[in-house]
Amino acid sequence: MRKLFHTVAALSALVATSMTANAADVTARPAPYAPPTPVYAPPPFTWTGFYLGGNIGGAWRNDNFSDTLSGLNFSNGNNNGVFIGGGQLGFNWQVSNFVVGFEWDIDGARFGVTNGPWLFYGKAGGGWVGSDDFTINNLTTGTSITASNNNTNSGWLVGAGIEWAFAPNWSAKVEYNYLGLDDRTFIVPAGVPGFLPGDTFTQSNRNIQMVKVGVNYLFNWSGYRY
Repeated sequence: MRKLFHTVAALSALVATSMTANAADVTARPAPYAPPTPVYAPPPFTWTGFYLGGNIGGAWRNDNFSDTLSGLNFSNGNNNGVFIGGGQLGFNWQVSNFVVGFEWDIDGARFGVTNGPWLFYGKAGGGWVGSDDFTINNLTTGTSITASNNNTNSGWLVGAGIEWAFAPNWSAKVEYNYLGLDDRTFIVPAGVPGFLPGDTFTQSNRNIQMVKVGVNYLFNWSGYRY
């Protein structure tokens, strides 16, 4: 009888332990599911917007002179390259991979093809130079005369360049410009010592070539493209 009681007690304890474990399994709740944090890719870069910047570089030309009286042609000895610097202000409008824009640094319109942060562009428009004086020396008489031009000289301008947007609002560029100017004629007036009245000097090949590097700040008021 005692042996049976022990057996029943042992079975009861085992059943009770099993029920407790089952109850624990039923009441336990799985940890709530946390979706992964979404990762958003930055929007594509766009060249659309206003920009403001500065540039430095060099310019040179190789103009020639001719004298109708003597029939001589000679070159100007002061055609060494000069340092140039300035600024630019413009606006670009990007459609797909094409960019059309207008820039003012005594230049004209520009157009280009973009590949993300790289812009390969050409320029076409007009340019101006200020007063352009030159001195004519008569080596025989030792006299000289200065041909003065107080008006600005205008001409056509073409160029090409590469621009790289190295930051969301900053870009760097390098470009080449060619400014075509017309020939210029100077007629010696009467009463100039050492020169015959009516002698005509022509200044030709006055075209100016320029290479510039610059930095632009891109306002991007139009925002990014999605």
